[in-house]
Amino acid sequence: MSDLVERDHARDPLMIAEEWMKAGRDVAIATVVETWGSAPRPVGSHLVIDADGSFEGSVSGGCVEGAVIAEAADVLAEGKARMLEFGVADETAWEVGLSCGGRIRVYVERLG
Repeated sequence: MSDLVERDHARDPLMIAEEWMKAGRDVAIATVVETWGSAPRPVGSHLVIDADGSFEGSVSGGCVEGAVIAEAADVLAEGKARMLEFGVADETAWEVGLSCGGRIRVYVERLG
């Protein structure tokens, strides 16, 4: 494998999730499932989060990711998946950094 391919493979959130699970860590994955208008990350983008709050990947950036990480902690504790939506129609749009007119839906689930 070339160095570039190895680096890309090492940063792949799905591969990281698998490694974390093999190491015995509790892991949640957040996936962008829908976007409208301007969105910083495309459908299919992933963010993996462990029970300690470590994370890799990206579903949006800025404060949206902070909100997704906080929700992932609840998903890990409760074991129940959640569908999250962030956008300008939501009164929290400015708080989470989506003042550009975009909206995203993110599905967060526990792995394993």
